[in-house]
Amino acid sequence: MAFSPILSALYLFPLFYILEKQLKNLRIPISILSFVDDGLFISQHKSISISNVNLFCNYNVISSLLTEFRLVVEHGKTKIFHFSRLHSVLNPPSLDFTSLGGKVLLPKLTWWYLGFYFDQKILFCPYIDFYINKAISTIKYIKMLSSLLKGLAPIQKRYLYICCLLSLVLYGFQLWYYNKAPLDCLLHTLRKMQWRIALKKYKKYFLRIKLIRFTN
Repeated sequence: MAFSPILSALYLFPLFYILEKQLKNLRIPISILSFVDDGLFISQHKSISISNVNLFCNYNVISSLLTEFRLVVEHGKTKIFHFSRLHSVLNPPSLDFTSLGGKVLLPKLTWWYLGFYFDQKILFCPYIDFYINKAISTIKYIKMLSSLLKGLAPIQKRYLYICCLLSLVLYGFQLWYYNKAPLDCLLHTLRKMQWRIALKKYKKYFLRIKLIRFTN
């Protein structure tokens, strides 16, 4: 239904208003983001243990409010993820929600959210690797267009690459391409991807050139 997101927002607005007010009174520093039925709670602190305490208290409050609003919490879909800029190995503790009807949450190494992949160090290497593999697999299907009656000219393949593959690989690049970000590794990976795709698209032309040179 087209009205579902609108009706959901109208129904949940009083809930989040009450939640923010209660969190402010309890002095729990939690930020809230919501996308229809998908909620995100953010805690920022130098200590992971204190962040876990804040998240636990917030989970307790939101569970009580949802029950009063006759809504059901899907405890099985609850996840936790930690970001850190520390150079040392990050080994955050688990978060136990069993006393609130949930489960023990083990922090994940990568986090997929709204089409984006995040790692703990926010380096976006898994994110780039995912979309590069997707682009390379896509080029295999695009090659089928060359087996048509007349096939595609090289200039047409170039336009197809720019329209379809570049938009796929650079999806959400605003997240990782910014000033003073460590881009050398990511850009090197993208260059390797372009070279592999160029070989796949024009391999037969390279073979013809080598054959002509050999016969001459």
